[in-house]
Amino acid sequence: MIGKLYCLGVGPGDPELLTLKAVRILECVPCICVPKGKEEGSSLALSIVRKALNLDNKEIIEAYFPMRKTKAEFRGQKGQKGQKAEAEILHSKFRILNFWDETVENILSRLNNGMDVAFITIGDPAIYSTFFYLYDRLLELAPDLNIEIIPGVSSITAAASRAKMALALADERIAILPANYINSLEETLELFDTVVLMKVHNVFDSILKILDSKQLLDRAVYISRAGMNDERIFKNIRDVQKKDLNYFSMVVIKK
Repeated sequence: MIGKLYCLGVGPGDPELLTLKAVRILECVPCICVPKGKEEGSSLALSIVRKALNLDNKEIIEAYFPMRKTKAEFRGQKGQKGQKAEAEILHSKFRILNFWDETVENILSRLNNGMDVAFITIGDPAIYSTFFYLYDRLLELAPDLNIEIIPGVSSITAAASRAKMALALADERIAILPANYINSLEETLELFDTVVLMKVHNVFDSILKILDSKQLLDRAVYISRAGMNDERIFKNIRDVQKKDLNYFSMVVIKK
């Protein structure tokens, strides 16, 4: 019998935000697949689970997922010219695809031996999750594969809760943007009542300038590492210093 694959959202950081269903499945499966952003790094998702469960008897598969900027990043980049740039893009593309294929093979080998596998991901699997980079490839190789996706608490809702904010009421509209793509931020601020900017650490100064020009600084909240032990919340976004910026951070603008 072929095993079943679960994709589990483990929440933003607080182990008490793991759902009862996620805990039950993690207790039962013999193998857990763990995504990592760096080959030599550790997994935040795994650290969350370890605080809630004893994993001593589990097989842990590490899956390295290099970060890429967009889904179409390797289809061509504006401003990249020359054979050297094209060669670098192709090298990166095949290197990343090799990592993904290796993870797919590792998962399928366990499933084909009748072993159930849980792939864990931070937050909710449906929101900017690494899992869906593998999903199509898995089904391409094994169309009858039994996959169940278990939702988790997202960093967006966790951050809003910690900041005591309502993201939307009645007919209000929400926009969620990776902050690296702020070319359309001014237009987005005009069209939506609430704007959530994720991973703002690298473009924070640019965001401040735009919010200032729109007179929205007083309507913005900065949340870093929501649900973790070192969580920081700034109701006055002007108080955020460089040392306060973090990869797991967001700005919520509520007009």
